[in-house]
Amino acid sequence: MAAVFPFPAIVGQEAMKTALLIAAVDRSIGGVLLFGDRGTGKSTSIRALARLLPKIEAWSECPYSCSGASACTHVDKRNKRNKVRKIAAPVVDLPLGVTEDRVVGAMNIERALGHGEKTFEPGLLAKANRGFLYIDEVNLLEDHIVDLLLDVAASGENLVEREGFSVRHPARFVLIGSGNPEEGELRPQLLDRFGLAVDVTTPTTIEERVDVLKRRDAFELDRRAYQRKWASQEGRWRKRVQNATTSLPKIKVDNSVLEKAAELCIALAIDGSRGELTLIKAARAMAALDGDKAVTLAHLRRAAPMSLSHRLRRDPLDESTSSVRIDRAVDEVLPA
Repeated sequence: MAAVFPFPAIVGQEAMKTALLIAAVDRSIGGVLLFGDRGTGKSTSIRALARLLPKIEAWSECPYSCSGASACTHVDKRNKRNKVRKIAAPVVDLPLGVTEDRVVGAMNIERALGHGEKTFEPGLLAKANRGFLYIDEVNLLEDHIVDLLLDVAASGENLVEREGFSVRHPARFVLIGSGNPEEGELRPQLLDRFGLAVDVTTPTTIEERVDVLKRRDAFELDRRAYQRKWASQEGRWRKRVQNATTSLPKIKVDNSVLEKAAELCIALAIDGSRGELTLIKAARAMAALDGDKAVTLAHLRRAAPMSLSHRLRRDPLDESTSSVRIDRAVDEVLPA
């Protein structure tokens, strides 16, 4: 396996790292969108996150990594090699220009021609089940692929009907997207599917930029040695994610916190209830990561920008950026 830059070694970018950790702790959050300048560590952070994820129990021969806690119906029961084992949570890249067959799966042509058997060849959605699906340059993804992802993300299942056969399999994954806004906007339907969104900017201080250069240069010179240097810190971060995932259901959310979340969304004219739900989920995951037993207004303040910035309506009478509008509303509704 290729050496990956350690997550704790990433300089700055606290909002981006926090959003990814939240998605790792609460998979139901709806995914993360990272939009910003090139070369700011978006792809590096996502691949580094994979090393912090707790392993999952899955059936060894199942192409969909079915949970070991239940019987697997996708593999012949007579297959004695199908055993429950622990595997790394899958992190699958969905490249630009990918074909529909590669995404959803298709008939195995080699077996069809050689053996006369109609066998399903699972696609990227199958591989990403119970893990993460990463799309770089998500704003450049072709519309028909976007439509496919929207359908599967909503249902949690992938249905393939073609070439005389029908296959339905689980496809529950956390969607992680990154992109540069200069290269085009994201379709509103897909944007709404992301639970969290973070604007990633280039470091502005000399100290931070020098630190980035030093760490990246040391990693490029000897990747394995650099990983060993950060192994203990990486282990602590991994333990933090595991503890937060375990404690998440026990985190209390008082009515006063729920009321403030609703009041904030009303102040920002957020449509629907998805904003409040995501805000509460993000704040709860933050509390779990912090080792707290209950969600506080401080957690709401921290979670608000990444939960609500991409849900704001465009106001032709207000030229303020989304971050400024949210900061203003937070100061009014959730004063420090």
